[in-house]
Amino acid sequence: MARKSDKRKIIALVSEETKERIYYTTKNTQNTPDKLKLKKYSPKLRRRVIFTETKKSLGRNEVKPRKH
Repeated sequence: MARKSDKRKIIALVSEETKERIYYTTKNTQNTPDKLKLKKYSPKLRRRVIFTETKKSLGRNEVKPRKH
């Protein structure tokens, strides 16, 4: 369980070409407030492409509003 004062956040890396979400990592938001862009291997394309940072949203981690 992450503490509220924890500065490291879980992020997902999404391929700019195939829009697939393969890699997950953590980053210190205080030291690097900008979005990450990393060159990583894409198994679908079989070459290295640029992956950009997005939030890790898997549905089960987010609180959804209740319907009344």
